[in-house]
Order: sequence, then structure tokens, then C-alpha cells
Amino acid sequence: MMSTDTSKKSGFSEFVNAKILPPIMKFVNTKAVKALQDGMVYSLPFIIIGSIFLIMSNFPIPAVSTELANSGWSAFFSQAYAASFGMISIWSVVGIAYVYIKNEKVEPLPGALTALCAFFLLQFMQVDSPMKAALSSGISNSAGKVVVTGSAVTQNLDKLPSAMKTFILSPVTGVLNTSWMGGQGMVAAIIIGLLVGWSYSVMMKKGWEIKLPEQVPASVSKQFSAMIPAGIILTACMLLFAAFKQFGNTDLLNWIYKVLEIPMQGVSDSWGGAIVIGLAVPFFWFFGVHGGLIVGSVASAFLLPNTAANAALYHAGKLSLANGAHIITNEFYNNFINLTGSGITIGLVVFTVFFAKSQQMKAIGKIELVPSIFNINEPFLFGLPLVMNPFLAVPFFGVPLIVSLSTYALINFGILPPLNGVAAPWTTPAVLSGFFIGGWKIAVWQFCVLVISTLVYFPFAKKYDQELLKREQANAEA
Repeated sequence: MMSTDTSKKSGFSEFVNAKILPPIMKFVNTKAVKALQDGMVYSLPFIIIGSIFLIMSNFPIPAVSTELANSGWSAFFSQAYAASFGMISIWSVVGIAYVYIKNEKVEPLPGALTALCAFFLLQFMQVDSPMKAALSSGISNSAGKVVVTGSAVTQNLDKLPSAMKTFILSPVTGVLNTSWMGGQGMVAAIIIGLLVGWSYSVMMKKGWEIKLPEQVPASVSKQFSAMIPAGIILTACMLLFAAFKQFGNTDLLNWIYKVLEIPMQGVSDSWGGAIVIGLAVPFFWFFGVHGGLIVGSVASAFLLPNTAANAALYHAGKLSLANGAHIITNEFYNNFINLTGSGITIGLVVFTVFFAKSQQMKAIGKIELVPSIFNINEPFLFGLPLVMNPFLAVPFFGVPLIVSLSTYALINFGILPPLNGVAAPWTTPAVLSGFFIGGWKIAVWQFCVLVISTLVYFPFAKKYDQELLKREQANAEA
């Protein structure tokens, strides 16, 4: 019987290794995915530090928040947030292009700066008139009562003198629109970073560069080497900008946002998205591939814009689904789907530490106890193991799916608030991370998730423990 089971398991493993893993690993190791994965890391310090400033500018304790606002410190924290987390698209476009070019063994900094220049060049350098935005909310008297509604103001704008109407309605030009620096420009930043990284690398490797005499310092020579590729890329971007302006009266970033980013956010931020993200990480890990690395690399393109959008709403005091807040964000992924590690394995930790009878489960439980507090569970994945283990497959897949769908439902129906966009580091312990990313209600729900994991894993872990105990007793008698 044991021989038959071993044969079946071996056959299944061979099928996975031959048919499933090669295409997955081929995708993971593509130049674009590696650049996306490693390039986004450069933005993490600014996201995490910016999250601290975001919390301080909107402190969750009302009395403290009021004191910070009255003292003026909230404005200082807001400035720091806007210059760090609020510039996530800038860090991303530079980081992605930098890593792509560096991996091609080419001097990366000039190419990364070319990508940043292209990102600026491809957008309108203007913002809507602040007067138009102010008038759209109506006109109030000294007591703060609206005496003329926004719609009435809009209807009467045509009656104003032409010069005044132009002054009110015309955008402010010659400025950078900070909306594109944050999550709204994220998908465009990824696309531009990858395309500039690729094209710059190709031209440099083909020798399209200005070569100066050896006597010229290397620091100067490298900058001249970048001139031809940078010139070609920026000229192409200028022509692309002109085409969008002349034929569509828009710019590339606006077009990408409307055609790609909004639909992508809609797909990711849905019941279907909750199912996919709940199953994806354990699916890859079950076959021995780093699920967090793969899913995190791809999902960040969808989820970081959602996080940034929620952070902006939270910073403005308008965080609600009615105002466009997203349910599934990068923190939804980090602090629920991967809570206590891939597969939400805290329930398995509880069983192995307090209820296991087999020596194997007891030993691995002692090793995993502390790492699980910080959301690390590689000792379970490979030591128990969870990889390719049919006894524990149901809870390993089931718990993340249950948690993903239930968390989505609770936020969707208004029982829990949307996550506030604060990026708690993924190693932040459960409950504490919940308080940071959504307040006390999210912290309480994270505790409930720990209980759910324990209840679901318990019967399957018990069955596996019995099987291991039988094997250990059989080996002792042999």
C-alpha cells in the first residue's frame, strides 16, 4: 500500500516538474518580471516611511489628531507624506528602468533618469483651475451657509465677461500634476519604465553611443555615452505626446489610466479578484515555487495603485467606498492573505505546539512558533512539509480563500472600513498590523482570522499527525 502511494506521489511530482513548473519559472524569470519585482523594491522605503507620516497626519485618536492639527504639525506630516508615499510612481519608473538596464550589464543611472524624463514628457504639465473646483461646491456666506449652489454657479458662468470666464476655467499650466506622481500614474510608470529600460539597453548594447577619448574622465564619458539612446527615446516620446495632444486632446498617462488602470483596478477589486488572490499564493507554494514572490511581483501592478488611492482618500478625510475607496489593496494581500505566512498557517502552529503527538510535528512546531508571529512560515512549507502534501492541501488552499472572501464581504457591506492605505511592513505581527492599516475593527477581524485558521486546520492537522505517529511507531518497531 505504501509503495502504491509513493508511486502515485512520485508520478504526480514528475508531472508537476515536467509540465507545470517550467512555464511558471520561465515567466517568473523574464526580464520584465524581474525588473518589475526588483525595481519596485526601491519604492518600499518611501512607502513605509510615508505611511508613518500618513498616520501622524491623520492620527487615529481624535484628541491627538485635533492637537496635531491645531499646532500645525499635521500640515508638516502631510508635506512629508506627499513627498514620499505620494510620489510612488516616480520611485517606480526610476527603479524599474534602473533594474532592467542594470540586469543587461549597462550603466543604469542615465537610463533610469531617461525613463523619469519620459514619464514627465508624456503628460500635460498642468492642473485644473483651483477657482473652478472651489466654485463647483457653491458660494457660502460668512456663517458658512451655501447661498448659491454649485450647479447654479456653473449655469451662470456663461454670463460672465469672456476674460473672467477664461481666467476661471483655464487650467494652471507650467506645473507638474501630482496626481500622476502617486497611484494614479502607477501603471503608466510601470509601462514606461519597462519600455525605456528595454529600448535603452538595446541601443547601448548595439553601440549607439558617443565615444570620447580615453583621457576624458569616466564620469563624464558615461554621460556622453547616454546621449544618443536618451535623445532617440525622448524624441519618440515628444512625437507620441504630440500625437495624443493633436488627435485626442489628451496625453498618454491619461489614456493609460482610463483604458488600462481603471479596468485593471476594477478586475482586481472584485469578488473574482478576491478568489484569485486568495488561491494564487498557496497554489504556487503547493508545487514548491515561491508563491509570495510570484504573486507579489504581478499583483503589485494592480494593488499598489489601489493602496495609493485609499491613502489619498484617507489623507483627505474621505475614505469610504462611496468616494471610490478600494477593498482589495496591497495591504489586503500582505496582511490578510499572507497573515502569519502563506496559507495563513497559524492554526497549524497552534496544533503542532499544543496538540501534536508525533515527534516530527512537535519538533517543527517549536521551530515555527516565533517566525509565524512575524508572518514567516518557510519551516512549515518545506519542513513539515506543506509543499505537495495532500493531507494539508484543503486547509492550505481553503483558509486564504475563506479569509479573502469574508474580508471582502465585510468591507463591501460596510461592517468593516476600507483599508486606509497605510503600508505596514509585511513582518508586522497580526492584530498590530490590523490597527495600523484600518483601526481597531480591522485589528479585531485579524484576531478572528487567527481563530478561523485554527478551527479549519485542526481536523486535517490531527489526521496528518496520526499518520506521522503511525509511521514513527512502525519505524521504532522495525
